[in-house]
Amino acid sequence: MNKKVQPHEVSTAEELVEEKPAGEKLQKVLAQAGFGSRRMMEEWIASGRVIVNGEPATLGMRVVDGDLVKAGTRTMRVGERDNAPRILLYHKPEGEIVSRDDPGKRASVFDKLPKLRGQKWIAIGRLDFNTSGLLIFTTSGELANRLMHPRFEVEREYAVRVQGTMTEVQMTRLLKEGVELEDGPVKFDKLEDEGGEGFNHWYRVMLKEGRNRVVRRTFELLELPVSRLMRVRFGIINLPPRLKRGMTAELGDGEVAQVLDWVGIEADNSEPSSGSKTPRQAAGAPAAKKGGRAASSFRPVRGGNRKSKTGAKR
Repeated sequence: MNKKVQPHEVSTAEELVEEKPAGEKLQKVLAQAGFGSRRMMEEWIASGRVIVNGEPATLGMRVVDGDLVKAGTRTMRVGERDNAPRILLYHKPEGEIVSRDDPGKRASVFDKLPKLRGQKWIAIGRLDFNTSGLLIFTTSGELANRLMHPRFEVEREYAVRVQGTMTEVQMTRLLKEGVELEDGPVKFDKLEDEGGEGFNHWYRVMLKEGRNRVVRRTFELLELPVSRLMRVRFGIINLPPRLKRGMTAELGDGEVAQVLDWVGIEADNSEPSSGSKTPRQAAGAPAAKKGGRAASSFRPVRGGNRKSKTGAKR
């Protein structure tokens, strides 16, 4: 005989589905808005430096669109379009420092960047005072971390002019076993002879780390002083040919989405994608239009031959 089902034992399909918590975690929202890393934001929340809608925030708190968040001296409204990640390219000339605070009062790269409200530009990596080329800024702390952290091994490519010429033995050594610097070994992932005239010679080098002055120190160890150094690529982003020294260009929404996808962050909610936890070493790069936000094309890096669904070569 079938057991009679009591009314209170009946559940609808909707009741069996676990309800997803509303909103996003506070520390993630703050990191994506450029306030700092998620770990730093967790420390701020724990120490009482973050206020949500007039009340002290707590660890694990979630926020929704419209919530007013104050962290330190800065305030933001969750969900506003101005809080979306932005990426800015800057062609750094020699003679500028990548710092907001310099005791020597030297010119800073931050002096030429567009002003922001409620956000700040975060430099992705550094270039020393006498190095020029591609410098990338973003308002997203999460994106900055993924592009800078050593474990992601994002490629950096440079054009280097040295006084003298490398021997075949030296080139092979840098590509195979590398050399030992005072702070550890270094090895180039690519080293190409670009020719030259007279005493100066050009090389194209690529490596996956950003230690202080690592390229200059490597050539100096081989008694080949660097007379000019320019970064021409960082990850999938090339230095656009049209971007003159001292000028900036902001990527458009579509290209920002491509960069976020490449590092494994979903463009809509900035959560890490399940299929890509580290940047893929792609071979395409946004070529930004000078002075605008509508940079719409990709310029391939030499050697790329596979297209992604976005049209950028991988």
